[in-house]
Amino acid sequence: MQPYLPYAIAGLWAEPSTNARERLAKPERGKMRVHKISNVNKALNFIASKGVKLVSIGAEEIVDGNAKMTLGMIWTIILRFAIQDISVEETSAKEGLLLWCQRKTAPYKNVNIQNFHISWKDGLGFCALIHRHRPELIDYAKLRKDDPMTNLNTAFDVAEKYLDIPKMLDAEDIVGTARPDEKAIMTYVSSFYHAFSGAQKAETAANRICKVLAVNQENEQLMEDYEKLASDLLEWIRRTIPWLENRMPENTMQAMQQKLEDFRDYRRLHKPPKVQEKCQLEINFNTLQTKLRLSNRPAFMPSEGKMVSDINNAWGGLEGAEKGYEEWLLNEIRRLERLDHLAEKFRQKAAIHEAWTEGKEEMLQRRDYETASLSEIKALLKKHEAFESDLAAHQDRVEQIAAIAQELNELDYYDSPSVNARCQRICDQWDALGALSQKRSEALQRTEKLLETIDQLYLEFAKRAAPFNNWMEGAMEDLQDSFIVHTIEEIQGLSTAHEQFKATLPEADKERQAILGIHNEIAKIVQTYHVNMAGSNPYTTINPQEVNAKWDKVRQLVPLRDQSLIEEHARQQNNERLRRQFANQANVIGPWIQTKMEEIGRISIEMHGTLEDQLTHLRQYEKSIINYKPKIDQLEGDHQLIQAALIFDNKHTNYTMEHIRVGWEQLLTTIARTINEIENQILTRDAKGISQEQLNEFRASFNHFDRKRTGIMDAEDFKTCLISMGYNLGENEFSRIMSVVDPNRMGVVTFQGFIDFMSRETADTDTADQVMASFKILAGDKNYILADELRRELPPDQAEYCIARMAPYSGPDGVPGALDYMSFSTALYGESDL
Repeated sequence: MQPYLPYAIAGLWAEPSTNARERLAKPERGKMRVHKISNVNKALNFIASKGVKLVSIGAEEIVDGNAKMTLGMIWTIILRFAIQDISVEETSAKEGLLLWCQRKTAPYKNVNIQNFHISWKDGLGFCALIHRHRPELIDYAKLRKDDPMTNLNTAFDVAEKYLDIPKMLDAEDIVGTARPDEKAIMTYVSSFYHAFSGAQKAETAANRICKVLAVNQENEQLMEDYEKLASDLLEWIRRTIPWLENRMPENTMQAMQQKLEDFRDYRRLHKPPKVQEKCQLEINFNTLQTKLRLSNRPAFMPSEGKMVSDINNAWGGLEGAEKGYEEWLLNEIRRLERLDHLAEKFRQKAAIHEAWTEGKEEMLQRRDYETASLSEIKALLKKHEAFESDLAAHQDRVEQIAAIAQELNELDYYDSPSVNARCQRICDQWDALGALSQKRSEALQRTEKLLETIDQLYLEFAKRAAPFNNWMEGAMEDLQDSFIVHTIEEIQGLSTAHEQFKATLPEADKERQAILGIHNEIAKIVQTYHVNMAGSNPYTTINPQEVNAKWDKVRQLVPLRDQSLIEEHARQQNNERLRRQFANQANVIGPWIQTKMEEIGRISIEMHGTLEDQLTHLRQYEKSIINYKPKIDQLEGDHQLIQAALIFDNKHTNYTMEHIRVGWEQLLTTIARTINEIENQILTRDAKGISQEQLNEFRASFNHFDRKRTGIMDAEDFKTCLISMGYNLGENEFSRIMSVVDPNRMGVVTFQGFIDFMSRETADTDTADQVMASFKILAGDKNYILADELRRELPPDQAEYCIARMAPYSGPDGVPGALDYMSFSTALYGESDL
């Protein structure tokens, strides 16, 4: 072996990054063994200084011509200077070089690189590497897999002639060997890697641009999705509110009940999907803002009137109209129920009065007293006195009829005109009866001096029978009177009054017996003195048979009234059971919802485990909440039973179905929003490379300055937090920071905004300058880029994305069709990045 050979091998790679060769100490010129060993040691020491580990290789073995040692040293030097620094996606050396070859040859037919020996025997792998980077040097379409010699020689010749890669391999040796030498092929292939390193830089630049463009495309799609969802939700609210604000009452209970049923369908079927859409809209908005912040993009500002706050305001208006509509419906149903009751009562009293007045005007207008005898005149006078007593007794009923008609008018009863007309007829007739009665009384009084004999017994019968008859009619009217109650106390009051009425029946029966006794006395006198009475009482139309018939009617109505009260009492007991059933559930569900809201609030600000642990915990929590939904549905069913029974109040609970519904919707929205916040924190952590310890520190700092324990910091607390971390803040600087962490100008800082700010302070991200530098590499250091260059370096969809958005280049050194990539790079990040 020549004494200078190792020395020369070491000198081949003694070149630093400046491309200037490093100078070694001069070799010794002697030819003695000691001179050779000295020269070899100088070379080995230099190689070792470059980080090459020469294990068990000594100068003596190399000087003595040990081929195995010498070849091992040469491979070690090749591995260190030609292969070791190769790295693709955090792999290194052999694996990195193999991955690079696989990616470069992936599009080529009949090429499948799996190793550094038999995968290269047909020569197509070498030709594919050359064609991928210099397609003009090889016509790849003409190559055949069954002609390896031609393929190998073509690749070796082209590489040596055009790429300055020495012909290190022999085609015959590769084709004639079952398994070509792996180290030789690896060394040769590494020459291709280094020869095409410039193209590798362009590929890296293209990958960076693709990544940035992909982020922009995804964000634009998210913005379009948000705008559509917001528009659809606002349009639904716009269509729904006029329906809820329509307060046009119906005339019948059935029509109002149908309105109530339509409203229940809206609450049960139509609104819940919109609640989910509203929640999803907020989650999409927060996720989009997080992605924009992570990629250094400007915050997303929705179209006019489509901010999250606008949605919330519109939703608040919807719920306000909804609450007002439900209250109006229930009030209208109460009003119609009251009106139906009053109208029936009016008809009953009017019918009884009209039946009583029938024929009274004709009777008062008769002039029978002009031709009557003295006894007949006296009888007529007494009869008229009895009539006036009866007339006075009916005055209370007329006043009741007028009062009911007035109340129906005040409550806007739909058939008020007919009620008013009937009431007016009764009042006019009552006035006419009063006038006629007065006129007849005066006429009878004028002839009273001519009349001396009066049948006292008939008169007494008439006087006592008339009020008793009126009492019986009133009793029958009361016993048949319909009633409406809403509580068990009210029906108990009616039952008590009924019992008191029954207690008066023995006294009433005594009065009946007394009245019948008078009639019997009359009959006895008539029979004893043979008085010609023409068979009837001249002072009254009431007879004992009628008294007995009405008395029997009263006795029959009493048990019927008993049964009605018992049935109503049972209904009120059932209503009370419904109230307690609803209250028992509502008094559990209401506090349960409040407790869950508080627990979610604590979970969102505490630090227990990793974000994944918290996310798992929250999703389990969400599942347990969703599993609670059947209890809400059961309570909704009980509420519908209460409304169907027309129960309007419940003293056993302070919770209404509206409270439970609103609380439940808020609970679902809160847990979904909290899960989304944790997901965004994971997204931020992974994108920024934040450790769990850093996140814990961020949470501890945030909690410390969240003095009100609301999960957000107001502006003053955030300013205090920044000062504690060493920020020297003026008003302008603080305003700038607030505009970043609070893009919606709500005046508060969420934890997500806080960690975004802290991660930007501690981590590097892509910038407009970096993207601009990447485009400059693809453009070959030009200040502009051509559409063909973009299509060659980028995937088709992203290349067309850039071409459609880049402005024409207007610089002095441009060419037709040149595009301005600088302004495009700036636009990707917004003006604030410049």
